[in-house]
Amino acid sequence: MNTFIRYSPVAFKADPLETETRNHWQVVLKYKSESGGPYIIDMSHTLKWDLQDSRLSRFEPCGIRIPGAVGESIFEKHILINRMNRTQAAIWHLAQSEAVMPQEPAYTDVTESYALLALLGESVFSIMEKVSSLDLLFSQNRFPTLFQGPVLHVPVQVVVMPEDDAERLILIACARGYGQSMAHGLLDAGAEWNLCPAGDLRLQTWLGEKSPPFRSDSGQE
Repeated sequence: MNTFIRYSPVAFKADPLETETRNHWQVVLKYKSESGGPYIIDMSHTLKWDLQDSRLSRFEPCGIRIPGAVGESIFEKHILINRMNRTQAAIWHLAQSEAVMPQEPAYTDVTESYALLALLGESVFSIMEKVSSLDLLFSQNRFPTLFQGPVLHVPVQVVVMPEDDAERLILIACARGYGQSMAHGLLDAGAEWNLCPAGDLRLQTWLGEKSPPFRSDSGQE
């Protein structure tokens, strides 16, 4: 039987302590050098779908209604859906998932096309201020909410997740070819706060505490 390996576009200079193979991806669960945070986490293995249609309101991926206005997001069942524009939405399965993509032509699997990085900790907004002019603390929508613009001069999708008592989570998605440069730039910007790589378990712990649905949308199409 032929086997294949999927490679993340991001590699950290850190020694893995625990790993597992997930859908042909080698996923680092924990690094030896994880300290007290803040953390940068490679989530490029996360299942990602692109949905494009002139009538997005007729779709409910995984039983979740798509947000009604551009920039609105919903986080439910550990799935994040971001309304990018009038005809397009991004769907990220943040927890381990074996979801099968619907066969409708409006859906495209873009898992390997995008790098996805997470910043987790108390200093994440200070770090982002050094690499982007986006005002991530202000939004007309409730969190989670989507911002689209440049980070390190690269077009990205940035999602700010709901406020946590101790830690905030920011997700950054960019084209695969920029993944490694994006990771290096964020690590450089976060050096004064001791930003360090962390494994998938660190994010899954955060997600495990977020059981109710969070939505920034107003419920209108």
